[in-house]
Amino acid sequence: MSSRRVATLVLVLLAALSSSATPSNAADPPPAPVPCSAPAYRQFDFWIGDWDVTSPQGQLQGTNEITKAIGECSLRERWTGAKGGRGESLNAYDAARRLWHQTWIDAQGTLLTLEGGMRDSSMVLEGVQPGPDGRPVRQRITWTPRSADEVHQVWDTSSDDGKTWTTAFHGVYRRAKR
Repeated sequence: MSSRRVATLVLVLLAALSSSATPSNAADPPPAPVPCSAPAYRQFDFWIGDWDVTSPQGQLQGTNEITKAIGECSLRERWTGAKGGRGESLNAYDAARRLWHQTWIDAQGTLLTLEGGMRDSSMVLEGVQPGPDGRPVRQRITWTPRSADEVHQVWDTSSDDGKTWTTAFHGVYRRAKR
């Protein structure tokens, strides 16, 4: 076969292959979902920010920094108490169980795990932890946004399995002007 005929055959084959190829946009798979982008992952975003925390009477209780962590999949809390106490929590939405989870630890070695979710316009997380006498004490923390620049956090405890509750902490979070 002549070299001219081989060249023509190669060109015909190349033309046939390129014309039979599927356009790239018709065969592309849909884009993969972005991790942690469902609306449930944004439910606690009202808490993100740098906060000065006072009692309802205005006494400084401490400062708190809440940031996105591990991509867009969790919130990290860094608490510094007015008397020097420190603690951190990691908060994440568990899509499989459709609830929020918080793990808190402080400089005294306290470990607290809470779970729950949105109730009306408040984030409510609950858990059980041994009290000073070893008996279980229910913990319930409620965060309620009052405006874009104010969140109230109320931490209640119950040693009778939720029949009666006592407020252990009421913090008024106001965005820090630093």
